[in-house]
Amino acid sequence: MTKLDRSGAAATGTRPGERRRRPVRTGGSRGVPLPLLVPALIGLAFLIVPLVALLVRAPWTSLPELLTSAEVWQALRLSLVCATAATAVSLVIGVPLAWLLARVEFPGRGLVRALVTLPLVLPPVVGGVALLMALGRNGIVGKTLDDWFGITLPFTTAGVVIAEAFVAMPFLVISVEGTLRAADPRFEEAAATLGASRFTAFRRVTLPLIAPGIAAGAVLAWARALGEFGATITFAGNFPDRTQTMPLAVYLALQSDPEAAIALSLVLLAVSIAVLAGLRDRWMTAR
Repeated sequence: MTKLDRSGAAATGTRPGERRRRPVRTGGSRGVPLPLLVPALIGLAFLIVPLVALLVRAPWTSLPELLTSAEVWQALRLSLVCATAATAVSLVIGVPLAWLLARVEFPGRGLVRALVTLPLVLPPVVGGVALLMALGRNGIVGKTLDDWFGITLPFTTAGVVIAEAFVAMPFLVISVEGTLRAADPRFEEAAATLGASRFTAFRRVTLPLIAPGIAAGAVLAWARALGEFGATITFAGNFPDRTQTMPLAVYLALQSDPEAAIALSLVLLAVSIAVLAGLRDRWMTAR
C-alpha cells in the first residue's frame, strides 16, 4: 500500500485492506412505498376532514350573535371556572402523588400507578357512576359527608369540579412523574447533606427543576377538564348556570339549534388549538 493509500485509510477510519462501508441512510430521497402511503393518507384525512367540515359548516355570519348569547356565556364562564378549579385541585394533590410514585420505593407501587392511570382508559360515564357510588348521598363517603357535615356534592358546581379533577388529574401525574424520573436526584441528596429536610429539598430544589413538567401537565389537565362530558353529566347533571359546562351545552344545543352547537364547538376547538400551540415544544417537535 502506498503512502497515499495509508493516509486515506487513516482519514476514513478503515484498516488497510478493508473495504470502506457505505453509510446507512435513514429516510433520504427514496420513494415512499405505496402500501404505506395510501393508508397514511387515509388516516390523515380521517383525522382532518371532520375538523375541516366543522369549519366549512360554521355559521360565520351569525357567529357573533350566537357567541354573545347569555346561555353561551354562562356555559363558557362555568367551564373556565370549573376547569381552573379542577386543575388547582389536581396540582395540590397530584404533584405530591407523582413525587411519591417517582421517588419512594414501596410494595405495590406498580399497582398504585396502574390505579392512578385507570381514569385515562375508564369510560367517563363509568367514572361518573363510580363517583356517585363514592360521593353520592348514599355513597360510602358521601353519606358521611351529608349526615355529619351537611355537604352534598352531586348535581352541584362542586360536583363538576370533582368530576373534572377525577378524569384530568392522571394527565398531570403522568407528566410530573416522567419529569421527576428524568431529573437528577443527586441535587436533592446534596441539599440533604447540607442539612435541608426532605420537604425543604423538594420545595427549594425539586420544584424548580420540574417546573416545566408541572406546567405542561397542568395545561393538559386543564384542557381535559374543559372538555369533560361523561363524568360531569352523570355525577353533576345538566343544570344551566350551575352544572352546564360547554360540552354539555353543545350536546343540548345539537338537539334544538345545530348552529349554536357548531359555534360552541368552534370555541372548544380554538381552545384545543391554543393548548397545542402552548405545548408545541413538548409535543409538536421532533427530538
